Amino acid sequence: MISHGNNRKLLTPEREALILEALGNGVRTISELAATLQVSEATVRRDLRTLEQRGALQRVHGGAVRVDDGEKREPLFHEKTTLRADEKERIAEAALGLIEDGDSIYLDGGSTVLALARKLSSRHELTVVTNSLMAAAELMESGHKLILLGGEFRPLSRTLVGPLTSPIGEALHIGKAFFGTIGLTASGVSTTDPGEAFTKKLILGRAEQAILLADSGKIGRTSLVDAGKLDDFSCLVTDSGASPDFLKILKKHRVEFIIA
Repeated sequence: MISHGNNRKLLTPEREALILEALGNGVRTISELAATLQVSEATVRRDLRTLEQRGALQRVHGGAVRVDDGEKREPLFHEKTTLRADEKERIAEAALGLIEDGDSIYLDGGSTVLALARKLSSRHELTVVTNSLMAAAELMESGHKLILLGGEFRPLSRTLVGPLTSPIGEALHIGKAFFGTIGLTASGVSTTDPGEAFTKKLILGRAEQAILLADSGKIGRTSLVDAGKLDDFSCLVTDSGASPDFLKILKKHRVEFIIA
């Protein structure tokens, strides 16, 4: 193991500082970090969990990427698909249990909702409304009825957003709407783009049930634009990392939650 001073083992704060230094501005795997620090992969995983809880980094499949606390940058779509991939799969599987044959549903943008879209082959005769081109691509040969909102193309999220989504959105009555988010606090959900926030709020007003799919890494984070209040949602599907304090807040707002 890397030693400091009189051949002693590194203390936890020293390991954490070295991990953040090793991450730099890129992604590093657990095995790379373990080799750099000359510690076990189990030790690296423990340190990554602690650093993620403090908001210093985000775990991705097999590794981690550093987070700049002063930057509210939205990850690129391919980056999102690697962040907390296991948790997103479990959340999507739990959300699938809320969908019955013949339902009319809405699929928002985001990697967790996309994971749900990929599971819809086990359901029959759905009407699927979406603003996500990624979800539409997954479902174009599914046999489900597919409706695209239209609107302005947003390359970062690969969605159709903004006021031009109104003519179709306002004509619809949706049974169950599934949303993703970048930030989630007691105040509600938030995103980086005003056009995306507009479309989220539009669909919130057209859905009988609004269901939020958000891994625990989103909890406590805020982004630029308010995209809905907690009271707008009937249910949150998240993972076991969600804090008990936040779950208490959900109960106060009468928002049900499912821990995947």
